[in-house]
Amino acid sequence: MRKALIVGIDYYSHIGALSGCVNDAHSVKAVLERHSDGTLNFAAPQVLTGMSPEKVVLKRDLKDAIRKLFSDDAEIALLYFAGHGYIEDTGGFLCASDCESGDDGVALSEIMTMANTSRAKNKVVILDSCHSGIAGNSALTTSGLAEISDGVTILTASTADQYAAEVPGGGAGVFTSLFVDALSGAAANLVGDITPGSVYAHIDQSLGPWAQRPVFKTNVKTFVSLRKAESPIALADLQALTKHFPAPDHSFRLDPSFEPERSPDQLRDSLIPSPDPVNTATFQVLQNYVRVNLVRPVEAPHMWHAAMQSKSCELTVLGQHYWNLVRKGLI
Repeated sequence: MRKALIVGIDYYSHIGALSGCVNDAHSVKAVLERHSDGTLNFAAPQVLTGMSPEKVVLKRDLKDAIRKLFSDDAEIALLYFAGHGYIEDTGGFLCASDCESGDDGVALSEIMTMANTSRAKNKVVILDSCHSGIAGNSALTTSGLAEISDGVTILTASTADQYAAEVPGGGAGVFTSLFVDALSGAAANLVGDITPGSVYAHIDQSLGPWAQRPVFKTNVKTFVSLRKAESPIALADLQALTKHFPAPDHSFRLDPSFEPERSPDQLRDSLIPSPDPVNTATFQVLQNYVRVNLVRPVEAPHMWHAAMQSKSCELTVLGQHYWNLVRKGLI
């Protein structure tokens, strides 16, 4: 069972309104609910949105929903929050619609206690709010050390000292826009899995050095997949790495019979061997490897040149990594 609580609050009774958090919440729900092939991922995620005086998210309801999220032994319990955050010397808070001062919100220390003591196998806390990077830090020390239990992962839009920005023009948060992009496939590995670590890497690399900095804290032995995207390469091709490359440092020798395309002059040249159907099929797989950075031509700018000039190709560092995964039966 995969559980998700998705919260977006634009309307606040006593503090400044926001404009993109509700949109962000609906975007996150849409991408998390199903895998890219349409199969269910997080079934019926709970969504709380504060949009108007008639539709608010009260502190008591927010806290109760978070407690319920972390109350059982789900495979994943995921909390996403977009809205105002507040920080003071006692810690950080998530602001509900009825907050008046910020420190009357739901304390991040309480949320982390719920997550740290939860029986869920994987607890994932994603916060698109100002100062959210303080989540998980010990309130007992001034060292800034994180205290998170086994199976807990925290991903936040900004550090404890930073504000979380919106996309120019409003309507969405910068962090959540990148988060949704990552879940849509931009952060998928070669078997289509999107993990919290790969999501963080995508967001971190997409932000400039002077922009808000995302914060990532985790205490897990292995990353769980948050969503399955379409694989950029066929699984059968990936598993054939060890067939085409018997060793990770193997040099695959090519010749013109691997390349199906010819120029008119080359077609008339009797010294150039004709395309071989078996070799051209193999060459197509090798080109698929090149496309996802598993293989590179040696001493040639492109695979076409490597084949026509009887050069070779070899595994990249990433290719050697996946070669080892295939050899160990992990793919």
